[in-house]
Amino acid sequence: MNKEIDPWDVYSWKKYHAAQQPEWPDEASLELAIQDLRQQPPLVFAGEVRSLKRQLAEACEGNVFVLQGGDCAEEFKTSGADPIKQKLKIILQMSVALTFGTLKPVLKIGRIAGQYAKPRSRPTETVNGVELPIYRGDAVNKIEPTLQARTPDPKRMLRAYQQSASTINLLRAFTHGGFADLRRVNAWNVDFVKNSKLGHEYQQIADEITRALSFMKAFGLESKHYKQLYQVDLFTSHEALLLEYESALTRQDSLTGDWYNCSAHMLWVGDRTRQLDGAHVEYLSGIKNPVGVKLGPSFNPDELAPLINELNPHNEPGKIMLITRFGANKIRDLLPALIHRVKKGGFEVVWSCDPMHGNTFMSPTGYKTRHENTIPGGIHFEFTGDNVTECVGGSDNIQYDELAKGYLTACDPRLNATQSLEMAFIISKMLQEG
Repeated sequence: MNKEIDPWDVYSWKKYHAAQQPEWPDEASLELAIQDLRQQPPLVFAGEVRSLKRQLAEACEGNVFVLQGGDCAEEFKTSGADPIKQKLKIILQMSVALTFGTLKPVLKIGRIAGQYAKPRSRPTETVNGVELPIYRGDAVNKIEPTLQARTPDPKRMLRAYQQSASTINLLRAFTHGGFADLRRVNAWNVDFVKNSKLGHEYQQIADEITRALSFMKAFGLESKHYKQLYQVDLFTSHEALLLEYESALTRQDSLTGDWYNCSAHMLWVGDRTRQLDGAHVEYLSGIKNPVGVKLGPSFNPDELAPLINELNPHNEPGKIMLITRFGANKIRDLLPALIHRVKKGGFEVVWSCDPMHGNTFMSPTGYKTRHENTIPGGIHFEFTGDNVTECVGGSDNIQYDELAKGYLTACDPRLNATQSLEMAFIISKMLQEG
């Protein structure tokens, strides 16, 4: 489609094929939900998005390390204050360990406050001999295996908005109200090291961080005097999947005239929806938010340059994050070709590794899992603050026959709190050792 003849607008994506969209049974109900969403206040603001983009531009230069993580698929029932606090706690703990390992600021981006929809490999599934619509996330339908529960309901997008608003408000309070105090976070890490079965592996890092904080205190550099030591910025992100939802929450900035998606600071396009001639790329090409692009084994390297040019025609630093998800067994073979294309094109991108996707397999006991010990390193991951048993391995040495004890995910398996922190300390140690 010729962009000069057909310029971008909030709904120009409707001229393209939109993959992975629910089959809404009632157009009238859908329109009512969309109209309601259009009237709602923004969840994030243009100035915050610009701040994120500036920090991502620093990451392009290697001056900032990006940590992005959270649930595979958020659920309404687990979006209360305590689960949110536990997820934030893990991000804060990981960021301290990674800051020490990189000696760089760690940019914290949560997969939170909006990750209520998921792409699926098939539209239906058979449960007890009955074919049902597939579960597409709480913003679309319910996970219970009944026809009524699985029928897409547009009103659930409104619930997703409301839950996202509550989550963001709580995150703002926690990150600026003392919960993120550096000394408090370090005390959590010291506790973790003390109680971890592999604590001796991380003891040196924990001791050195504690010593550095004591040194700062001796010079009067206490948290209460410096907001950088007790306040943090946490940005939100989710997959831009439900285009009706994202369009309804797209706003024009009164200062610049630019268009911003106001449902999250950053969005990403998935491995199943990044078609160059698809509706998702069309929509994301017109907003100013940073955009992540998930790249899996099926991606054709020859499509990378056209895709980046479409999403970021002015090669603006901080706009594009390439999130590789090849799996430990394929990354050495597939990643170099992409790096070559980026260097050849002179593209300004942030490289991010997703060590979770591409590493799932079916356990002998029938559960989809990941081997925590195969993670080669990365900064985009899926975790939960709950004591789940969804990924085998780690210091607790979770076995296949233990997965059923705490397999609670609504979609893909996640690291639990202990496994997440172990990963952060391992990466920190690797970075220190070069």
